Amino acid sequence: MNLKSKTLKNNLYEGRKQTRFNNLKVFTITIFALLFFSSQNTFAHCDSYDGPVIKEAIEALKTNNVNLVFKWVNKSDEAEINALFKKTYELKKGDIEIYKIVEKHFFETLVRVHRATEGVGYTGLKPTGSASQIVKMADESIESQSVDELASKFTAHIEKVVREKYEKVLKLSLIKNESLEKGRAYVAAYVDYTHTLEGIHGIIEHTDGHSVHQHK
Repeated sequence: MNLKSKTLKNNLYEGRKQTRFNNLKVFTITIFALLFFSSQNTFAHCDSYDGPVIKEAIEALKTNNVNLVFKWVNKSDEAEINALFKKTYELKKGDIEIYKIVEKHFFETLVRVHRATEGVGYTGLKPTGSASQIVKMADESIESQSVDELASKFTAHIEKVVREKYEKVLKLSLIKNESLEKGRAYVAAYVDYTHTLEGIHGIIEHTDGHSVHQHK
């Protein structure tokens, strides 16, 4: 292989690496934007039976390994979770109806304690399928070990949202002084547009070196 061909091959390789890095960077920014702009719906994923918390709780009870769920709570809560886990596991071979009641109580307690680490209240367990589509896609990207498809779809969605808000405020800016009603409509659209961009920018500025969800 001559020097020219080798250089071209290296450039192509580096270009692909950079593209993948950019996709991951954009994905990280936009996924934090989603978490910022959606209220409790995103966090509610941890409440659902097909969410990661209960999935690992089921696996923990299946394998008698409470360590699987400790990651979802603070260290100060481990004793409470461990005690309830042991009581629940001991009842597995007993009356099935009693076990189901105790098992649900274990799930509820684990989820309640976990949500406290997120700074949100417990509102009950949610049925399978209640998570938002974007969170389901996020879980699938982890399982498939590839973020490319999610990054592509989600960044396209973010761009669509920003463009729609921009076009709305631009259109209203041309008629904002025609009447008080039109002026207020412009202000509402302007605030929505600029706050959206400020929110995304703020997330970008505070992402490095900071964790959205920290355990103590």
